[in-house]
Amino acid sequence: MIKQINHSQAFLSKKSVKATKMDGAVVTDLMDTLKANTARCVGMAANMIGSNKRIIVVQMGMLSIPMINPEITKKSGPYQATEGCLSLEGQRETTRYKKIELHYLDQNFKPHTQEFSDFTAQIVQHEVDHCDGVLI
Repeated sequence: MIKQINHSQAFLSKKSVKATKMDGAVVTDLMDTLKANTARCVGMAANMIGSNKRIIVVQMGMLSIPMINPEITKKSGPYQATEGCLSLEGQRETTRYKKIELHYLDQNFKPHTQEFSDFTAQIVQHEVDHCDGVLI
């Protein structure tokens, strides 16, 4: 189900709690909402649709990849980036890393460790920041 985008900075600033297998509907809603906003968005975190769960979805080409309980385990190559966010007005400067390693669970709760670089790494970092209650 497509959800409204949450703009509450108080809610978005709260650290998300770990998702469980009972949160499948949140994954589906997050994917539906990202698909509905693909013209202006390449990733979403569950708190952007009002759920305080540690779930993100990242657009990679034609695929939307859900990542449950994501944790960045390595990062290298810091740089400054200017980013926008559907939940916030305007654009802001932030530090990102050119290459990251991410540990996460897929929709079936199978664990994955994957490296991401460049723009995909930037998207993942932005969404993991959402899970950590960090607003750019």
